[in-house]
Amino acid sequence: MTDPTAPEIKKAFADVKVWIFDLDNTLYPPESALWPQVDQRITLFLGDMFGIDGLSARALQKYYYQKYGTTLKGLMEQYGMKPDAFLSFAHDIDVSALAPDPALGSAIEALPGRKLILTNGSEAHARNVAGKLGIIDKFEAVFDIVAADFTPKPEEATYVKFLDKYQIDPSHAAMFEDLAKNLVVPYQLGMRTVLILPKQYDSYREASEQMDIEAPYIHFKTKDLAAFLRDVV
Repeated sequence: MTDPTAPEIKKAFADVKVWIFDLDNTLYPPESALWPQVDQRITLFLGDMFGIDGLSARALQKYYYQKYGTTLKGLMEQYGMKPDAFLSFAHDIDVSALAPDPALGSAIEALPGRKLILTNGSEAHARNVAGKLGIIDKFEAVFDIVAADFTPKPEEATYVKFLDKYQIDPSHAAMFEDLAKNLVVPYQLGMRTVLILPKQYDSYREASEQMDIEAPYIHFKTKDLAAFLRDVV
């Protein structure tokens, strides 16, 4: 498939009134090395919780992720764990190396309509990261895993709850995500969908989650979110 031209992109998004963004590896590039910090801290949390070594904790982490969508969901389902300590620990990361992104901020600000963040992380994490990027003031709200009752994307219930809360017509909305599986439901609901691809391979993420795939539920793909948004308007 040939890359769409700027006029084609603009036409495709002409009636979009709500712009919805994932956070991790979407609003900041994977090479920023923020997600590996979260990933490592989840492993540490599991190791401490169960008294197991790093390799065993890592394997358990991946098991919960594959089965429940997030490690937190697995711990809550299987052990009735309260989420606050996990979220605080997992998202206690160093964002000092993350540079402000005024180009992205300007591109988001120029979008006509409402802008929101929809993340499987915590609101505190989203505000910490987007604040460091200098773009948090561009968004109306953050809908996090707590607001989703700890049911993560790609579960349909999470998107429906989000749309209901903010009174969004999905036929006039666009979703930007780094995980292709999280675009299936938005597509089915009638949103425009954009897959954010990494510029380089990230060993901390599943290989299958970084593939440049072709699928009916992916309308557009980009490795440069700010540049893509500039073409939209």
